[in-house]
Amino acid sequence: MWVFHIKDRRLEKVNEIPFKDEGELQTIIDGNLKDVFGLVFIKAQYFLDDLRIDTVAFDPNNKSFVIIEYKNDANFSVVDQGYTYLNLLIDKKADFILLYREQTGEDLKKDDVDWTGTRVLFVSPKFTKYSVRAINTDLPIDLIEVHRYENNLIVLNKVQTKRGGGSAAAEFFPKSSVIQKVRKEIKLYDEEYHINQTTTKIKDIYIELKKRIMSLDDTIEIRPRKKYIGFIAATNFVDVHFEKRKLKVWLNLKKGELNDPQHLSRDVSNIGHWGNGDYEIDIDNISDLDYLMTLIQQAYQKNSS
Repeated sequence: MWVFHIKDRRLEKVNEIPFKDEGELQTIIDGNLKDVFGLVFIKAQYFLDDLRIDTVAFDPNNKSFVIIEYKNDANFSVVDQGYTYLNLLIDKKADFILLYREQTGEDLKKDDVDWTGTRVLFVSPKFTKYSVRAINTDLPIDLIEVHRYENNLIVLNKVQTKRGGGSAAAEFFPKSSVIQKVRKEIKLYDEEYHINQTTTKIKDIYIELKKRIMSLDDTIEIRPRKKYIGFIAATNFVDVHFEKRKLKVWLNLKKGELNDPQHLSRDVSNIGHWGNGDYEIDIDNISDLDYLMTLIQQAYQKNSS
């Protein structure tokens, strides 16, 4: 990646400053997990069953644990290490619940956690082509490239991979029960999974809604979960759940923060619901999207910085 600074209408290259070691990289990112990934920091250097996890974090939007591994070079395997940590978390759920309680002082029960949403993040300045190819499978593993430049500039980029591309994991764990156990308990939900729950009419409404939401900012990320598809800026700002005859939309705003003169939304602040925020909207007609987007834009502005 080339980064330039504009000075007197001329481009001056900004030099990259490598991280001294993994510890320096970890300190910078761990100290800003909420702003960078929308995660709650739980503990660094967590030892369990003779394994050392760089960072344990928790995703409050999706109620799931996230393991973060930092690397300062490209020579490592994401698949075997990723499966090892996922398998550890499955086997030691009670330990992670206890860790959360000890570190945050907040109560958390086993049933409060969406274990199917467990993820592993690898954060490194560089990944090999083999590592990228290796996660072109249905693995809950994300690769995040990070670079530091002059003038205290940090750039993070999620490596784009094509899911469902093969069985690279089998190269590391041939005939292993580890793969079956992880895939049984931890699942990757994609847009197709949700779209298949509904009709062609609702699918068409979603496609148009998605196009409009994504036009707000080219950095918006789509993150399918078990019960909904989340649209993320700095954090989830709108979540969409598919039903047979309608879309159910949640806006990540607190009660009293939404300006809704047409009263399209309803207050669910005291009602159990899957998505983030206190406002819920049912959509079954494409003609409602113009007004809906005025509401979504409010949630985007609130959650994009």
